[in-house]
Amino acid sequence: VQLQASGGGLVQAEGSLRLSCSASGRTFRVNVMGWYRQAPGKQRELVATITSSGSTNYADSVKGRFTISRHNAENTVYLQMDSLKPEDTAVYYCNAVIIIATPANPPTVYWGQGTLVTVSS
Repeated sequence: VQLQASGGGLVQAEGSLRLSCSASGRTFRVNVMGWYRQAPGKQRELVATITSSGSTNYADSVKGRFTISRHNAENTVYLQMDSLKPEDTAVYYCNAVIIIATPANPPTVYWGQGTLVTVSS
């Protein structure tokens, strides 16, 4: 199973970017999907998560600016980032809890490779 993220780049403050991340391989079920970020010199932190039924959770710092969504049939999660600020600059990682192959397997956490988002002032 692999998670492939894309959509990062350089944007000016108050601009927008959309990240996407797809899970591929022998996925039986993809449960919670989410985005985390790690800024230089800081620990990785939660940005947003979404369950398979669509329940969402956001970090206080991005509420009202970022929107997480997913396409269950395509095992894809999106992060729409609006009103970006320089402090949003970080490497963004997607994350998913996946049951592979058969329901007898335990849920396992997978991480994508990270995509860099740079917001200039």
